[in-house]
Amino acid sequence: MSSVELDFIHRFVPATQPARKPLLLLHGTGGDENDLVPLGERLSVGAALLSPRGKVLESGMPRFFRRLAEGVFDLDDLRHRTDELTRFIAAARDAYGIEKPVAVGFSNGANIAGSLLLTRPDALAGAVLMRATLPFVPEKLPLLAGVPVLILSGAMDPMVSADKRDQLTQLLKSAGADVTHEIVPAGHNLTAQDLAAAQAWLARHG
Repeated sequence: MSSVELDFIHRFVPATQPARKPLLLLHGTGGDENDLVPLGERLSVGAALLSPRGKVLESGMPRFFRRLAEGVFDLDDLRHRTDELTRFIAAARDAYGIEKPVAVGFSNGANIAGSLLLTRPDALAGAVLMRATLPFVPEKLPLLAGVPVLILSGAMDPMVSADKRDQLTQLLKSAGADVTHEIVPAGHNLTAQDLAAAQAWLARHG
């Protein structure tokens, strides 16, 4: 294992309940490796937590990949960053002795988790995508037979169109994923309803 493979600044919280699947916590724009740890601790009590910081800076705010404008992604950078994150996950699993994680991503973090599902489906055991949009349409469908995915969308989210969130849901279903899509009465912010839905879903799948 080289230092390059673990070159994301990150936090790792060991499991106290080893039967629970580890969570890969992927923050939104402006977050860091600490941002989602309290959420992860509430969502799946006792699970191992792996929380990297995105390497891209936008006006000083960490992100996991570049965008050209609001809602317009730099797809070349997204591919590169997805591959980079895949290598980090593999190296961290080896370093910390954890099994394949369930991604829990918010906004930008949910979108790179979606990219992982679409291009590196073997990297994850499942995913909770909070306020995700369709990052791109892959050239061919991944093989996601039975992979559990929860998508939590805000009914009044100004940053994610209904068309794009529904396209993501249908594409993942077409790839064979076991998709649950819940739309909560909120904007781009997370609510207690999101927390309750993710907790209940992880109790079944995590």
